[in-house]
Amino acid sequence: MNDISAGNVPKVRTVAVLAATTAIVATAAPYSFAGGSTPQSARSVQKPTVVLVHGTNLDASSWNGVISRLQADGYPVVAIANPLRGLAYDSAYTASVLRSISGPIILAGHSYGTSVANEVALGNSNVKAIVSVAGFLPVKGETTGGLVAKYPGSTLGSTLQKVPYPMPAGGTGTELYVKQDLFPQQFAQDVPLNEAKILAAGQRPVDAKFGDGVFTGAAWSKIPAYDVVTVQDHNIPVAVQRWMVKRAKATAVELNSSHVAPVSHPGEVTDLIERAATEQVSGAPADHMASTGQSYTTITAWAAATLTAVGTGLVVALRRRRRCS
Repeated sequence: MNDISAGNVPKVRTVAVLAATTAIVATAAPYSFAGGSTPQSARSVQKPTVVLVHGTNLDASSWNGVISRLQADGYPVVAIANPLRGLAYDSAYTASVLRSISGPIILAGHSYGTSVANEVALGNSNVKAIVSVAGFLPVKGETTGGLVAKYPGSTLGSTLQKVPYPMPAGGTGTELYVKQDLFPQQFAQDVPLNEAKILAAGQRPVDAKFGDGVFTGAAWSKIPAYDVVTVQDHNIPVAVQRWMVKRAKATAVELNSSHVAPVSHPGEVTDLIERAATEQVSGAPADHMASTGQSYTTITAWAAATLTAVGTGLVVALRRRRRCS
């Protein structure tokens, strides 16, 4: 009886020591060993504000599918009511809205809205990336109209209706509507017909001179550019879009989409906007320590190895003590 008990003493003590070691490792695992810093994944990382600029013959509601997805993913969103009065005025108006937003911004434009976004990004250091959706990535001296005409394929001109309107400073200007019966096929052939008709009825017209404004610079030469290329676009030929993507070395995805990709493909458009936000604003991967660059796995393994060594030393010491006694 005594021999059995004596022989089991080291085993019992060994089990106890190892159990204690395991408990210490398990307790230590969730914490950083670098001055108590909180890991990146456990901290609240501020997400950038996503600012959306709509194009001609649409309004901010054309972004609704994108907005709902961005908000569900925790992004603050502002969809600007683009005045559609011309590049200089629209850019000044949009810039005034951006000045009211603090912190980093991802600026996304659709169609002509990307022309406005380009100008605004040139003068706002908070803009960390520009996202073009079926739009323009220009250089200084170019115009929206000139870029559309670079390659053949746009059929927009034949669908337009000119309507005079009184200008605020006096005189008469001309607005351009897309004829409602032609709108679904011209703008939104991959959108359900009843929804396309609603877009046609609620379209916001654009001043006829909108395409004459001269770009003052290239935002993509200063900040990263992302681009959604719409392959089935009847407004901006796909050849034009691809040429601009290549010139700007933009990160691009191609969609088998009509011109209104934010309406017909909101998920894919959202994905690219969030990619821009993640790559340009969010910083280090979530599973790494902000202060040391070490991952949880590395720290936990180090702790386990150290504490196991301590536990083994205790076991050896206990056995030697028993032999001596």
